[in-house]
Amino acid sequence: VDLEERFCELDLRSDSDIPDVPPPTDSTPEILKRALSGLSARWKNWWIRGILSLAMISGFFLIIYLGSFMLMLLVLSIQVKCYHEIITIGYRVYHSYDLPWFRSLSWYFLLCVNYFFYGETVADYFATFVQRREQLQFLIRYHRFISFALYLTGFCMFVLSLVKKHYRLQFYMFAWTHVTLLITVTQSHLVIQNLFEGMIWFLVPISSVICNDITAYIFGFFFGRTPLIKLSPKKTWEGFIGGFFSTVVFGFIFSYFLAQHQYFVCPVEYNSETNRFVTECEPSELFQMKKYSVPPLLQAVLGRETVNMYPFQMHSFALSTFASLIGPFGGFFASGFKRAFKIKDFADTIPGHGGIMDRFDCQYLMATFVHVYITSFIRGPNPSKLLKQLLILQPEQQLSVYKTLKSHLVEKGILQPSLRG
Repeated sequence: VDLEERFCELDLRSDSDIPDVPPPTDSTPEILKRALSGLSARWKNWWIRGILSLAMISGFFLIIYLGSFMLMLLVLSIQVKCYHEIITIGYRVYHSYDLPWFRSLSWYFLLCVNYFFYGETVADYFATFVQRREQLQFLIRYHRFISFALYLTGFCMFVLSLVKKHYRLQFYMFAWTHVTLLITVTQSHLVIQNLFEGMIWFLVPISSVICNDITAYIFGFFFGRTPLIKLSPKKTWEGFIGGFFSTVVFGFIFSYFLAQHQYFVCPVEYNSETNRFVTECEPSELFQMKKYSVPPLLQAVLGRETVNMYPFQMHSFALSTFASLIGPFGGFFASGFKRAFKIKDFADTIPGHGGIMDRFDCQYLMATFVHVYITSFIRGPNPSKLLKQLLILQPEQQLSVYKTLKSHLVEKGILQPSLRG
């Protein structure tokens, strides 16, 4: 049989003919294996997941303590690892085709897209810093053109790599790479955008998803009887409902403690004089205690007519509700993806949990929701950001803005027409 004809037949395979991906190896440390050797598989997995969850949460708290810059590095590291896990699955499934340049182009496109998104962030949030460094001004001024040129180079390389009889598969993999970029890079960029609005907009959503994941697992483990969805046979209605109520309560209480500290509520800004990120401000109305009237139906339960709380706690209800009701669908989507390619986990990075993507599949939906929520209901004009943009204008442009602003204030009656300046 001609080799090219054989490849052409493989190119038309159905889902049932997709080759099995080698199962991940057991990465559980030997000390844990020996300590839990007397337990059943069910309880052994419980303890492994519990111990590793506590370790990851402790490490997360440490990174929070180290500051916003370390959180940004953490998000970038998770993004790269998730991208690697998804791309690796594609490579393993279609390895027999020996597609040219697939892995190299995949990582090249990752660099291009990251260069574009994070370059936009630098231009938006670090305008004053860039203005002081002449060598960066060129990169910022022509950032989008450079980004497009880099992507166009990769696009041409892909076209040149096309091989007869493999065209369809190569376009499958081209789409695979771009969908993976959409899932990982764009969403992680939104996570960082949320972080700049204040660490609380980063911590409450992420912690709500983590809380929902843990409590849904606990309720499902002990009380689960009714299957929730066929894509995830272990998920139960009892776990889903228990996770919802636990997450809403957690988000409300967690928000109360975070809202008391400037470190968490102030927007993250870059101080070009000290070359450091700072979180100092006068907290907005969202983070100032207010008195609210209790609905009549709840007055009998609470025994009071009014309560003192932070307005942000009301927003935390929306965030935690999304995290517990819609967020899990990111996990269901990931489960369907894994079933399509006959794998249990994306990788074996974390014992008892699978790969990094297995733990962050719900976070990407959450990041988009928080970004949309902030831009729709929270964010207003930012005087600090506008001032930074004005400072990088040419003197004649600044003078024009000044005259326009002065005329506007005079018309409003805020300034007297005779005022000189």
